[in-house]
Amino acid sequence: MGIQFKQVFAGYGSPRNQKQTDVLKNLTFGIQEGHTVCILGENGSGKSTLLRVLAGTLHYRGSIRLEDTELAQMNRRTLSSQIAFMTQFSNVYFSYSVWETVMLGRYLKLNRFLGRPTETDRKRVAECLEMTGLSGLKESTLGELSGGQLQRVFLARTFAQDTPYILLDEPTNHLDLKYQSQLAQYLKDWTGRERQYPDGTFHRNTLIGVFHDINLALQIADELIVMKDGEILACGNKSQILQADILQQAYGMDVSAYMRKQLEIWNG
Repeated sequence: MGIQFKQVFAGYGSPRNQKQTDVLKNLTFGIQEGHTVCILGENGSGKSTLLRVLAGTLHYRGSIRLEDTELAQMNRRTLSSQIAFMTQFSNVYFSYSVWETVMLGRYLKLNRFLGRPTETDRKRVAECLEMTGLSGLKESTLGELSGGQLQRVFLARTFAQDTPYILLDEPTNHLDLKYQSQLAQYLKDWTGRERQYPDGTFHRNTLIGVFHDINLALQIADELIVMKDGEILACGNKSQILQADILQQAYGMDVSAYMRKQLEIWNG
């Protein structure tokens, strides 16, 4: 089980009667359930577009199957029960408190429209706040927070949605080293766990993330997807991809040499 792409094309809207320009071009690959998959590539290579397609916010041509169901045939509620998506620019928000914002991740779990949170909902929100180091700020409004604190709020809201698949687009933006390290460890612990969901099915947690920090991606990834110009250069085991110098093709530079140089500087 997992996600299967077959000959997928996608792009962004253009004026009426003009052909859409494809950003993603003929993507065919698979993502195995229970893995951490990190997407790497230069700016403009199609990484964020790939996540938007998976999140159901961008039309595609071809086939994407989540488990055994075509993604385009899933309604919004069903898709949101399977996939949670934290975008790169989560900067539109109301003056809710931190607690209220994270509770929004539980919206689909409520028994009825505008239903009251259950003890399970409150416990899960508290766990997500604790994990992101926000327990002491739960009564603060979003307008009072720094950029790094806001990023952690949106991460907590994503985790609170409690889906078997999580999409993260640059989740470490604005995070200092302490919280980057804590986030990496939490993601490693979260991925691969098997859980029973409300519909009675069992799934192993799967993470798909876009990272500019190659070191962090290598630290947490089981597999890499390397993109360039909207196409897949390589998809698979990170050791095999590193040995094949795929990253040099993707970034137009010797990434390994650059990383060794940074290590030398760090070690003095």
